[in-house]
Amino acid sequence: MEKSNTKDKKKQIDAFCETFACIRDEISKFIVGQDEIIDDVLIAIICGGHVLLEGVPGLGKTALVTTIAQTLHLNFRRVQFTPDLLPADISGTQIMVEREGKKVFEFQQGPIFTNILLADEINRATPKTQSAMLETMQEKSVTVAGKTYPLDSPFFVLATQNPIEQDGTYPLPEAQLDRFFFKLYVEVPSHDEFSEILNRTGGLKAPEINAVASADDLKNMADLYKEVPIDGDVQNHLVKVVLATHPEDQHSPEVVKKYVRHGSSPRGAQSILAASRVKALLEGRYHVAKDDVDRMVIPALRHRIILSFEGEAEGMKPDTVLQEVINEVK
Repeated sequence: MEKSNTKDKKKQIDAFCETFACIRDEISKFIVGQDEIIDDVLIAIICGGHVLLEGVPGLGKTALVTTIAQTLHLNFRRVQFTPDLLPADISGTQIMVEREGKKVFEFQQGPIFTNILLADEINRATPKTQSAMLETMQEKSVTVAGKTYPLDSPFFVLATQNPIEQDGTYPLPEAQLDRFFFKLYVEVPSHDEFSEILNRTGGLKAPEINAVASADDLKNMADLYKEVPIDGDVQNHLVKVVLATHPEDQHSPEVVKKYVRHGSSPRGAQSILAASRVKALLEGRYHVAKDDVDRMVIPALRHRIILSFEGEAEGMKPDTVLQEVINEVK
């Protein structure tokens, strides 16, 4: 019986990796490089989380999200965030219609009612609009005129923001940043990647992207990763890493005590655990290792630690702080 269960689990892991690789390969038909970014976005999607992509204009953030949507049998909508965007423009509003000779109010759904929402330049929206996004990201529902409407399932927000141009932008509040599963930096391509981008986009015909996975595939993958066990010693390592991001913790390294004002929330630990389980499956293992945890710390926590005034003044980067935390806990 035990051998049979082991074989079944091996088949499930193989199917998980095969589906993941199929989605990744389809995305790579159009997106050049950014392999780690693609993997991390897919990991977040499998875990049911939202992703914040940060990078200067022209690096393919929007193209990446659009291509991911094309590879999945899911509904996709894009909203360009601007300072004059209102909450109703996203969530929907009550409109007056005529029914059987009577005028009544009817709810008209906004673009938030989809499976994948691309929130382009999310930091250009006002705090009022961002607060409306906060409810949808956390509760996965919309409340209008006192009535709550559930969103479609699955539901993911893939948001982009430009770190350079800050005029007319509104920094995302910490509470909303905490709702993002990962924050990922999109880097400038290398020389070879630049050449390949020109080869793929400079011709008469762009690569054709096909839908290769469905909502059911994502659900099956999510059901499997949740079952992956984590040893008490590995979980203890995860907790130590997260606690070490707090300057008041006795085990936090000197760089944290000096440059960090607030450490990660428990939601950060939950993100690391979920992502580590997926990472273990992608490595063909049915248990979480410390290396899986360490790999997921930076994308899961870089937006969840708040630097002190001294840290910002000296140009300290969250990634540098987190790498020091990982080294110290090791």
